Amino acid sequence: MTIDFKGRVAIVTGAGGGLGREHALALAARGAKVVVNDLGGARDGSGGSSAAALAVVEEIRAAGGEAIANGASVTDFAAVQAMVEDTLKQWGRIDILVNNAGILRDKSFAKMELDDFRLVMDVHLMGAVHCCKAVWPVMTEQKYGRIVMTTSSSGLYGNFGQSNYGAAKMALVGLMQTLALEGAKYNIHVNSLAPTAATRMTESLFPPEFLDALKPADVVPAMLVLAAESAPSRTILCAGAGSFEAANITMTQGIWVGREGDAPEQLAARLTEVRQRDGEIVPESGAAQGHLELTKAMSHAQKK
Repeated sequence: MTIDFKGRVAIVTGAGGGLGREHALALAARGAKVVVNDLGGARDGSGGSSAAALAVVEEIRAAGGEAIANGASVTDFAAVQAMVEDTLKQWGRIDILVNNAGILRDKSFAKMELDDFRLVMDVHLMGAVHCCKAVWPVMTEQKYGRIVMTTSSSGLYGNFGQSNYGAAKMALVGLMQTLALEGAKYNIHVNSLAPTAATRMTESLFPPEFLDALKPADVVPAMLVLAAESAPSRTILCAGAGSFEAANITMTQGIWVGREGDAPEQLAARLTEVRQRDGEIVPESGAAQGHLELTKAMSHAQKK
């Protein structure tokens, strides 16, 4: 099966360099018309320039593809809406949104200023919210859409010095979970990509020999699979250095303790049982927790 995007229109945010550039080039090479969005700011979000986005557009056009540049900040909903309107005027539809824009302002939580926490949340989380909100009516109307969130192992599993970034990246998974449920009847599939790649965002996190092995292009196959017509939904793919994994939010079967006065002590004594992963599930929705708990409670009541 060949994955192609002929006739599809894609918006890739943060596409002026690094992973976003590779995403844009790959989508265009397989036939998509691409909006190369990039504010052109520094790694910490300061400044701005259209040069990076324009350079990627020129690369795509030189290879025979179609692309336009856009300099909207994903933190500005009005600017994002204008980007969507411009895209519709240019090509009449929007099939794919890759939420890739991001910044870093790393510090330990004790030393981090709240303004730096808010800004990282604003770019990563609210930036994706703005883009999703702007394309959602288009995708529901055409009954087709593929949205890829860029999450991170820092959000899924934590990383010292990245409380703001990790919080934003895990929040994107929560956004994915609900948008996938709400978009299902409109054929909108929503997934998340957790990349490991050598970019200006990660260059300070790995030694040089690791950076050489972590090419941004190695992550692209996972993005293409998550953005394709045959894409799954509510899937978290991890990708880096040519390897691919899946991450899941799971729930154990747990135990029933009840309402006795010593319930806290019982729970503490049996915490190993609660955390036992045999039979754990990947819930279909948030309702699964309540269903499991009620089932155990009702089963215990019937035994009395």
